[in-house]
Amino acid sequence: MNDLMRKKDLATVVAQATPLKRTMRTFDLTMLGIGAIIGTGIFVLTGKGALTAGPALSVSFLLAAICCGFAGLCYAEFASMAPVSGSAYSYAYLAFGELLAFVIGWDLILEYALQAATVSAGWSGYFTKLLQGFGINLPVELTAAYGTTPGVTTYFNLPGFVIVLVITWILSTGINQTKRMNDIMVMIKIAIIVLFIVCTVWYVNPAHWKPFSPYGWYTFQPGSTQPMGILPAASIVFFSFIGFDAVSSSAEETVNPNRTLPRGILYSLAVSTVLYIAMTLIMTGIVHYPDFAKFINAPVAGVILATGLNWLAVIVNIGALVGMTTVMLVQLYGQSRICYAMSRDGLFPPLFGEVHKKYLTPFKGTWFFGIATALAGGFININVLFEMVNIGTLSAFIIVSAGILWMRKTQPDAHRGFKAPGVPFTPLIAIVFCFVLIAGLNWETWVRFLIWSGIGIAIYFVYSRKHSALAKNKTSAKAATQTQQ
Repeated sequence: MNDLMRKKDLATVVAQATPLKRTMRTFDLTMLGIGAIIGTGIFVLTGKGALTAGPALSVSFLLAAICCGFAGLCYAEFASMAPVSGSAYSYAYLAFGELLAFVIGWDLILEYALQAATVSAGWSGYFTKLLQGFGINLPVELTAAYGTTPGVTTYFNLPGFVIVLVITWILSTGINQTKRMNDIMVMIKIAIIVLFIVCTVWYVNPAHWKPFSPYGWYTFQPGSTQPMGILPAASIVFFSFIGFDAVSSSAEETVNPNRTLPRGILYSLAVSTVLYIAMTLIMTGIVHYPDFAKFINAPVAGVILATGLNWLAVIVNIGALVGMTTVMLVQLYGQSRICYAMSRDGLFPPLFGEVHKKYLTPFKGTWFFGIATALAGGFININVLFEMVNIGTLSAFIIVSAGILWMRKTQPDAHRGFKAPGVPFTPLIAIVFCFVLIAGLNWETWVRFLIWSGIGIAIYFVYSRKHSALAKNKTSAKAATQTQQ
């Protein structure tokens, strides 16, 4: 059983050579993080969040940001210690051993795939509406997965399928193309959000903020099975912040990762939090929170309708498309890099670790999961799996935060380009916040999560345990010792 806890050596990991090209700098990483964070949260989840918490949704966003902030400090320290691909998977491998690392990596693959597929469905809706504005109507059967829209017969999400394949092509042809595309789209997205804020802030009616917290921190309304209040809303909008951890997946393509990775993680969280809070205060100030039920799937559009600034609707629609495109790009990027790291460690087949000679990217692995994600978004109604993304990410946050506590104790003298302040309190607070947010998820999510983790454990014992690079190195070393004797 000891082999289940075998760990990587920190010095070996740091010295491990990589064939990936290092071109990412602090600005690129910050844009990568903002690209992953700002998208679905503003353009979709603010509607459901406002109905759950009222104007206090801004507090819910702040709580989710605090959780991510404390976890982000732990990620930043790990990234400065071990600037390698794999994010939480690689950190768990260093701190707790192979089995737990595999389970976390397996869960992160699902997290990234489900989020990208979920966002592709929302992207398809905005894209279809934009085309309709130009008099172009796609066959309704090809605008959403089967059974997605009640009362409407749909079979396949064609726009979502195509955009995922386009993003996969961009990712597979090189990190330079990826970062340029992401940087441009993120700057466009931020500019459109700032334009929305500047144009709509004059329509805020402070009376709509009263009562500010109609449901308190946590309560059940009569006849409802879903909790209401600030904490349940924080569990919902936590989805908005998922993605900053993908920044650490770029470690092997980052210039001076000891400094740039922590900065990219923390800067992107800070900028995104400010924009989220500003947006939610303005939106709940323009539209009274119960009225968000009328346009729950397009809350920003509803707010614009209330102001009468119809010209702004087209611009914001484009911003929504750009915003969700960057989210999918970063999620698919992070997914391919985790698979690359797991393949290099022997836990996944070699296919996923092969680096293209020309593009210097994990080409085959990127296309494999890109096509799988495109098909999932095209055919499957994944709304029921939405919260699995949250529970997978929160589990990873808990492991990374606990890993900082363990590494500070077992390897206190290891080089750290960045040290999380306030340890042990910082990781402990992150862990507590994560468990609080997990408590806001329903029991069906737990069951699905446990089933997926169980499938991963089965794959580990059938394939990964035997093909592990650490296992092979140990066997080779033992054979060499016996030969010498």
